[in-house]
Amino acid sequence: MTTTPPKVCTIAAGQPFVDVLAAGIRARVGDDPVELARVTVLLPTRRACRSLAEAFLRISGGKPLLLPRLTPLGDVDEEEVLIEGWHGLGTGGEDGLTLPPAISGMRRQLLLTRLIMARDKTDGTPDQAARLAQELARLLDQVHTERLDFSRLPGLVTDKEFAGHWRVTLDFLEILIEAWPKILAAEGVIDPADRRNRLLDSRAALWRQSPPADWIIAAGSTGTIPATADLLDTVARLPRGAVVLPGLDRAADDDVWSALEAHHPQYGMARLIERIGVERQDVGDWLDGAPEVEANGRDGILHAALRPASASAGAAPSADQISAALAGLSRVDCPGPREEAAVIGLAMRRVLETPGRTAALVTPDRRLARRVAVELGRWDVAIDDSAGRPLAETPVGALLRLSAQVAASNLAPVPLLALCKHPLVSGGLQRADFRRLARRLEIAVLRGPRPAAGIDGLRHAVGDDKPDLSAFIDELGIRLEPLNRCFRSPAVSLEALVKAHIDAAEGLTGTAETAGAEILWAGDDGDAAAAFVSEIIETGEALGEISPQQYPALFETLLTGRAVRPRYGAHPRLFIWGLLEARLQRADLMILGGLNEASWPPEVEASPWMSRPMLADFGLPSPERRIGLTAHDFVQGFAAPEIMLTRAERIEGAPTVPCRWLRRLDNLIERVGGGDLRPAAATPWLDWANGLDTPATPRPAQPPRPMPPVEARPDKLSVTAIETLIRDPYSIYAGRILKFRPLDRIDADPGAADRGTIIHDTLDLFLRDFPDGLPENAEARLIELGREVFDSHLARPGIRAFWWPRFVRIANWFVANEHRRRAAGFETVATEVNGALEITGGHRLFTLTARADRIDRRADVGLAIIDYKTGQPPSDKQIDAGLTPQLPLEAAIAVAGCFEGVTAEQVAQLTYMRLSGGRQPGQERAVKLDVEETVEKTMDGLRRLLVKFDAPSTPYLSRPRPMFEGRFGDFDHLARVKEWRNRRGRSE
Repeated sequence: MTTTPPKVCTIAAGQPFVDVLAAGIRARVGDDPVELARVTVLLPTRRACRSLAEAFLRISGGKPLLLPRLTPLGDVDEEEVLIEGWHGLGTGGEDGLTLPPAISGMRRQLLLTRLIMARDKTDGTPDQAARLAQELARLLDQVHTERLDFSRLPGLVTDKEFAGHWRVTLDFLEILIEAWPKILAAEGVIDPADRRNRLLDSRAALWRQSPPADWIIAAGSTGTIPATADLLDTVARLPRGAVVLPGLDRAADDDVWSALEAHHPQYGMARLIERIGVERQDVGDWLDGAPEVEANGRDGILHAALRPASASAGAAPSADQISAALAGLSRVDCPGPREEAAVIGLAMRRVLETPGRTAALVTPDRRLARRVAVELGRWDVAIDDSAGRPLAETPVGALLRLSAQVAASNLAPVPLLALCKHPLVSGGLQRADFRRLARRLEIAVLRGPRPAAGIDGLRHAVGDDKPDLSAFIDELGIRLEPLNRCFRSPAVSLEALVKAHIDAAEGLTGTAETAGAEILWAGDDGDAAAAFVSEIIETGEALGEISPQQYPALFETLLTGRAVRPRYGAHPRLFIWGLLEARLQRADLMILGGLNEASWPPEVEASPWMSRPMLADFGLPSPERRIGLTAHDFVQGFAAPEIMLTRAERIEGAPTVPCRWLRRLDNLIERVGGGDLRPAAATPWLDWANGLDTPATPRPAQPPRPMPPVEARPDKLSVTAIETLIRDPYSIYAGRILKFRPLDRIDADPGAADRGTIIHDTLDLFLRDFPDGLPENAEARLIELGREVFDSHLARPGIRAFWWPRFVRIANWFVANEHRRRAAGFETVATEVNGALEITGGHRLFTLTARADRIDRRADVGLAIIDYKTGQPPSDKQIDAGLTPQLPLEAAIAVAGCFEGVTAEQVAQLTYMRLSGGRQPGQERAVKLDVEETVEKTMDGLRRLLVKFDAPSTPYLSRPRPMFEGRFGDFDHLARVKEWRNRRGRSE
């Protein structure tokens, strides 16, 4: 083609890019709609194309018009650059159409995963290999993007220059040098980045050979991809071509321009115009003389603040210039991310008070974006994050993950209960009925120690007396059977696993009226999930067979990075944009949020494959180039007419560091004395945000003072309940009067009650079998009895697995200790014996009950009350203080002769036997207190407590010690509480 001077223009950072671009195009082609339709505009992303279309609609006043051909050069959001619409740009586009297709991202990842697993002879799992495959895919894209050749890798490392482990890493990359090109050739495909380069090169060559007669405008791109830079060079030299740069700093002196580094916002455009062969002074404005789009000059102070350190000190802007540029800017440093989200939500909500005004939050911090969306929900304002929501965190994604975990864990309680309570799961029933049965299953089986594995274990745990729960479990088993069947096989193909997974998920989500597929795949997240599983089914054979137990982790790894993006924005005037989305867009109020290091800019991550010197030798860009792109995004947003800057001073308790551009702005403003980014008279955003949840008049809540009628209060308690009465009287009220029952933990470890019951029952049987003398095989007999007791708890296999080895050690110690006690003259007179003692303390006769673990007798001493403890026994100080009155109260019952079959006799010893089964399997400790005095003291304290217990005019169960005062108060609505419990279906 005939060589023409390159035409490069710029739109200042303070101007709305797409509006100025649209106005400039109209100024060049006139009002003829046909001429406008012949224009081709190349933009960085599809979102930029939509923004330019909306800009044309604004400048036309809403009138319909023919739009130019808007073509995206790439869409980094989807990690794959695509070219569209080339066939309509002119003749000769067949070169692009004959290119091999690009390999899909899923198939590439699975093929690389298989290569890694074949090469790795260690115990690596498919999910680990899949994550490594993602990194290899990124390296492939980087190498193709920079037009490098993998054949240079083998000579990259020399023993003198680099550590030996880098050679091991590069040896691993032989996968990409040797195996991967052969796989691509066999598949008849090429890498996506390679295909993008070839398409761009083909288009550039075509335009150089046959320049189009219509306008070709490339706008908004900074040419960081070499193939894109070549195309922009070609466009700039077309007879009717132009390149429009975003925010080129033409005012910078040559000293600054020559000192630019990769992290500077102008670095990418400086390299681009150098590549095109244009001097900065020759870059003109895209649109002149339009007062409504004039820049505000704020980008000037930012360029001054970001002046490279290696450049000579230039003339700083004056205080008046800084003050003028800071008009319309506010900054809020918040204590934490919660306050930051509240401030941003308030600012966006305030914008809605003015008709037609718009606001956008621009942040790379996705957690902040989600917080702001939730904050706006308090005013019923729905807003979507344009960067999308991770598919794994959507209802459909969570359901797929949970169903895989349930099958892999063989119906373990926690994942099973999470699946049953998922909002989409109905199991073929009405959703309310399914929830009711799931709650009953939780109470009956899933709380406490884990039942045996699988559907059979759940059936055994439920028993035969709950037919509705048994039917519920059977139905669950039927719907999970496709996936459970796969998990019973040693190896299954990924395709078969996913198909069985989907069959199970659809079965779980179906209701009595609606098929599961209609529910599971509905909505945006359903569409995204359907596309995801379809990709796996289509390409799963590339991986081969895997162990089903490895499937859940692999599924979640493949799910990583998948996002669900809203089809349409939830609110027409409020937006949440990522940096890429905001690059060429503008709102009336731009809020730059999360301005901390590691967020703006993102933390620079080291390459897992090469060190920095190796990256430079190979030709890959340094990680700092991404900082330069982020810096350019910050400059574009900062130059908007009205902006708000926000950051959190602490995140998760750790102090944060303001982003580097804020710090440099602060330094410049402080040096010049031109104002403050945080003026004292600014809107009190933090005060307003804190006031949202702060009541005008605090009303302290009084502690409960339950006072049920005396006749409703229990007149009979066990010695262990007396200890509870002293330590936590409210639990006596809740349990004995309100009839509340505490729930066990879900999938709990075998608790103290379970192991205590087993050990108590076993020792009781042993001592009853051998009351007089121990046999020679006493230890074996005790272990045999223990096995019989443990067998009765086989429905809870966790109890046997955890406690059987401990019990064997307890048995060894117990038999040896029993020989010692009997040799000392003690004989066991009762085990697990019940007793009751009537006491007159309050207005009524009170019955004290007990079940003594063991009572021994020695003729010359008297009785010994023994208590087995599988946990830590109380100290003598606690017994003397009356906090643990169990043994003294049992002694009082024994002295009165109120234990069944035990004659009244003086108690001489209170003894604890600690049976832990640990390093010290057992320990016998006698209480070193005067037994008679301790019993009398404890009984006196109990009588005083019973006086208050029965007093109708004082708060129920108020404690005699000052530390317990004020805990309870008036409570006279017992009947209403019982009525509420009956309505909720929780009556005993």
